[in-house]
Amino acid sequence: MKASATPSATIWLVEDHRPLRLTLREALELSEGASVRDFFNCETALNALTEGAENPDVIILDLGLPGMSGIEGLRRFKETTPSTEIIVFTVFDDRERVFEAICAGASGYLLKSESLDRIVAAVREVKCGGAPMSHEIARSVLDRFSRIKPTRSDIELSTREQDVLRLLADGLTKKEIAANLDLSLHTVDNYLRRIYGKLHVNTLGGAVAKALRDGLL
Repeated sequence: MKASATPSATIWLVEDHRPLRLTLREALELSEGASVRDFFNCETALNALTEGAENPDVIILDLGLPGMSGIEGLRRFKETTPSTEIIVFTVFDDRERVFEAICAGASGYLLKSESLDRIVAAVREVKCGGAPMSHEIARSVLDRFSRIKPTRSDIELSTREQDVLRLLADGLTKKEIAANLDLSLHTVDNYLRRIYGKLHVNTLGGAVAKALRDGLL
């Protein structure tokens, strides 16, 4: 894998399977020039934050961890460092928990069967405002949402706000949305801030989950 030209980032890996954790760490360090820390459970990572560690830009978080669950850890991470993007790292049998992770504010969802190149690309993507998601998980999540009867909502999104949110949900980055809708990147950012404000959320995952649940998309 070639070194990335993107700025260095601080990335944390929370994964109990040591060989996989170390392989991912090496791949991210080589390709992204990132500062990478790895932890075998949520408790040690959260302790590092309370002890003054620099807030990570991205966390790759296993859902099936010993001790504190990945879902509870996700909630704690978002409370402690809201600006951190969290990519859920899971197996296909964890589909139910992936749905919970969306509602808890995860920014992306990858299967452990993904290639190293795809995982590295997902980190790059989420840093640029995208929402990387394995195709198998995307189909499962959309199916789950389709079976939920939308609740009545007093929230109104404009047509353009719906366009922006729908494209974000499809995994496009903010730059790609700007090109797709013939808007400036600044305008897309403004739309996104308005969407978050109307939905009372601060993550893409939370916005998509609430919009689908309330029948806004």
